[in-house]
Amino acid sequence: MTTPSSDTNPQAAAAGPPSRHQLAVMIWLAVFPTLTILNLALGDWLATLTPVLRTLVLATIAVPIVMYGLMPQLHRLRGHLLTRTANR
Repeated sequence: MTTPSSDTNPQAAAAGPPSRHQLAVMIWLAVFPTLTILNLALGDWLATLTPVLRTLVLATIAVPIVMYGLMPQLHRLRGHLLTRTANR
């Protein structure tokens, strides 16, 4: 199975898959700002919901943004940085 980043970016494929630690940092870099922005944008509306429902709403909005919007970009950036560093 191939990842979207390796399908669209030969640099990421050449760099290989990220280590567990790199992936953890990439996920944090995608999730934290996404949840912060969603909380700021929807905070008043979310405050009226129960914690479980609030989490459900945030996860339903955040997961597609992170998985389809931000993670491919971070994989591409990682591939670019590793290729650029290897060429020095």
